Amino acid sequence: MFSPRRCAAVLASALLMGLALPHAPATAAASKASKPAVKTATPAKATTTKTTTATKTTTAAKTTTAKTTVKAAEAPAVPTLASRMAAVKTAKSLNYYPSGAGWSKMWMNWDPAKVDADLAKADALGADNVRIIIFPTTFGWPKPYDAYQQRLAQFVNMASARGMTVKFTLFDWWDGYEEVANSVNWANTLLKPYKDDKRVISVELQNEFNAGDSAAVGWAKKMVPAMRSSFPTMPLTFSVDGTSGAPGMAKIKSAMSSTPIDYYDFHLYGNSERALAIIKNAQATVAPYPMVIGETGLNTLQNTEGEQAAFLARVFEAAEVAGVQSVAPWTLNDFAQGAIPSSAVSRIPAQYSYGLYRLDGSAKPAAAVVKAGWTNTNMPASLMDPSFEAGLNLTPWRAYMPELGLAVKTQSMARTGKWSVSMTNTGKTAAGSPSYRVAPIVPVKPGQKWHGEVWARGNAATGTTNIALSWFDANDKWLGGATSTWLPVGTTGWTKLVVDGAAPAGSASMQVHLKSGENTGTVWFDDAVISAS
Repeated sequence: MFSPRRCAAVLASALLMGLALPHAPATAAASKASKPAVKTATPAKATTTKTTTATKTTTAAKTTTAKTTVKAAEAPAVPTLASRMAAVKTAKSLNYYPSGAGWSKMWMNWDPAKVDADLAKADALGADNVRIIIFPTTFGWPKPYDAYQQRLAQFVNMASARGMTVKFTLFDWWDGYEEVANSVNWANTLLKPYKDDKRVISVELQNEFNAGDSAAVGWAKKMVPAMRSSFPTMPLTFSVDGTSGAPGMAKIKSAMSSTPIDYYDFHLYGNSERALAIIKNAQATVAPYPMVIGETGLNTLQNTEGEQAAFLARVFEAAEVAGVQSVAPWTLNDFAQGAIPSSAVSRIPAQYSYGLYRLDGSAKPAAAVVKAGWTNTNMPASLMDPSFEAGLNLTPWRAYMPELGLAVKTQSMARTGKWSVSMTNTGKTAAGSPSYRVAPIVPVKPGQKWHGEVWARGNAATGTTNIALSWFDANDKWLGGATSTWLPVGTTGWTKLVVDGAAPAGSASMQVHLKSGENTGTVWFDDAVISAS
């Protein structure tokens, strides 16, 4: 989150860096930017990709269970703090706005039929909770309008009808921190109907709270005890923006030490290849308090839909290893032009394309990943595109150093299926050789053994062609690698190239590279295998 004074500078900086800042404010007074548009652009690292659990990439098998009609243990008729916290920690939560009415427009252009249809889609994915964001200047300030309270009640009813609970996020796009009495009265009025309503499981007092703002901290220190007094069984939280990460949560914890919150809401954007290290660091920062991942995602404007799916798969897999049971994708739908209110965020093109569903209502590959994560089933077998049969926008593989030779999909030669990847007339520098690269979805740990293989063939090939593994630490520093033998030069038939290696101490991520350098001929790659043991 960024203060109003920093918003313009941060936005300009982010655009220069090729980043987007998902949900930012609509007005100068409400100027809080949220997440980076997470296209990690490091020279040799960070393609947002994940491994598959079947086909050519293997992960530990999960128990395949059908979606059950009972989504959680039955809560008591009158919720307790413990029962609500139990629901928070296991919520299969989804961040939601309609595709044509994002942010405050959801409530201004209220369309219950559209909302209910979207809730049906979320239910089909396995969601049992929906996070909604409430804007004081939209709902009515300093007293909420009756009509908007009725819309909120209608939303809770519709979600409940599909077996879903709701999380409320209050005071978004708002910075009237001097108005404590009005803030308390406004929140009390809004929340009173849900005091003992087990359908509402938590309240986030402000989205992406800035603990570096002394006025905000002063306000929060008064709001938390006031809300505890009025709603003693309602879990309270703050979230941290995707760029502040664990240090941002540490600031919240320190600032609120005298009036602690019940749990922390972590927004994970950035390099999902290091998701396990990122999540564990965040957990350690807020311990002994619980943590959930309240937002995570990747836009499909600057990234492929295959990369988005792999990104989310990595986060789900890492969260499972770390013991975080609640992962909430941002967001259900892409947004149409004009759907986001005029603001800093509406001027960032990437903000419109984080959805699990396209504007025409069709599902992106990420939807199947989220369903697998929520239903505890194996990730889609096609996720890693091991034989390169997926469409260009549907693969998680990316070209590395394309200026020295671009890896391209081709039907001119294939070992299986119709497609392979070829590289022709490549160069090489001290920085390395061009390659086609991907990162596994399985979280990388020090000492873990990895196996990679690919079939390759050449036509008048020269130089060096191989498969290589590269490991990086939590700060994206290269720690070392392993390579296969080279494909023989000249014209060859399909030849299996194999590499094995153990992740060095400090490893947090790994990439697999299909490399060909100083090659005046052509090579083809097909049927890759990546596995951990």
